[in-house]
Amino acid sequence: MARVTSPTSPSPAVDVILPCLDEAAALPWVLGRIPAGWRAIVVDNGSRDGSAELARSLGATVVAEPRRGFGAACHAGLLAATAELVCFLDCDGSLDPAQLPRVTGPVLAGAADLVLGRRRPATAGAWPVHARFANAVLARRLRARTGASLHDLGPMRAARRERLLALGLGDRRSGYPLEMVLAGAAAGMRITETPVDYLPRAGRSKVTGTLRGTRQAIRDMRAVLAAPPPTLLVIAKAPVPGRVKTRLTPPCTPEQAAALAEAALTDTLHTLAAVPAGRRLLVLDGEPGGWLPAGWEVVPQSGGGLDERLAAAFAHAARLAPDTPALLVGMDTPQLSAAALAEPLSATERSGVDAWYGPAADGGFWALGLARPTPQLAAQLLHGVPMSTPQTGARLLDRLSAAELTIHQLPMLADVDTVQDAVRVAAEAPHSRFAARLRSADLAPEVAG
Repeated sequence: MARVTSPTSPSPAVDVILPCLDEAAALPWVLGRIPAGWRAIVVDNGSRDGSAELARSLGATVVAEPRRGFGAACHAGLLAATAELVCFLDCDGSLDPAQLPRVTGPVLAGAADLVLGRRRPATAGAWPVHARFANAVLARRLRARTGASLHDLGPMRAARRERLLALGLGDRRSGYPLEMVLAGAAAGMRITETPVDYLPRAGRSKVTGTLRGTRQAIRDMRAVLAAPPPTLLVIAKAPVPGRVKTRLTPPCTPEQAAALAEAALTDTLHTLAAVPAGRRLLVLDGEPGGWLPAGWEVVPQSGGGLDERLAAAFAHAARLAPDTPALLVGMDTPQLSAAALAEPLSATERSGVDAWYGPAADGGFWALGLARPTPQLAAQLLHGVPMSTPQTGARLLDRLSAAELTIHQLPMLADVDTVQDAVRVAAEAPHSRFAARLRSADLAPEVAG
């Protein structure tokens, strides 16, 4: 587990995350050029040259991350950060921290969500030819995959911390910077780049400076590139009074119950919009309304019982994106966080997983995902499973086990079936639309809590 030591200071304007492995030679220059009022978080990844002690003596916050890997160091810094805006920067002196405002500017102005520094060599030997060529090839693939006009997978970058955490980045080696860009694009982040100077680094690179490091970086990045973003599905009824959340009435009126259903559905859709995905499908019984956010395709529910409609939703996803993971979520999970889904679905974490299962507190399930969905598998797993009973989840788990699928269990969540459920869920997500709608409902105090 990462360990943090920090000088006492007020909340910083920007946190600058500096992964560090034996960079004592460059640290004084790097830390001395961090913009005033910004905090340097040096993540020591096992240095033996006194880097951690030196950084601490120079006023930096120091995070000890014993797990080796560039991504492990970067993510430990992200978790330790507290500022709304974070930057990443190599600690080897190849990039000038005084130029960090170039990458934070577009984010602060609201013009971009993730900004990368496009490296421009300041001297002839700053960027080895083999590294520049490999970077150009990778950048071309990134442009084709994301649509972003990128020419460099630069290590200097800036974004808002909460947006990055919602991506659920799973790579802990050299694929982390690439995964950030791919996942960010799949989550709808606006990505751009801005020129920064590239200087000769202090010492030899741990990645491109050795044949072993170069090979490992290529393997890590290939694994990230090979994993297609998942298809996300939400199955729902249109929030029409008298048709949704009828168990909330009384004490709610049908209109209040429908308003709560609409808020829960809207929260769920907005949360899943922050999860990296190739497609987002709303499988809807009814007509969409003004509550539908941009980026969602609406698919009508098929006929039959809920078991058949769920299976048909997976079959539709499989036809649209064959050999791509698909995960289906119910309409009333306003307490769900994006990271809770994004991390288990990330390229690294989903390796070896066949299915994802989210248990509900009432014995049902709120999520089901399949790594390789087919109409046949969906029917095998879901047809005939009794829905909306305390045994529904157990029966589905039995089917998953009988199919010899490796299951990743997601956190247990409460469904909103009763007003008491609604009060509990609103307490778990006090800043959600659902909680605000429940507070505005004119319910008896002993019921509304």
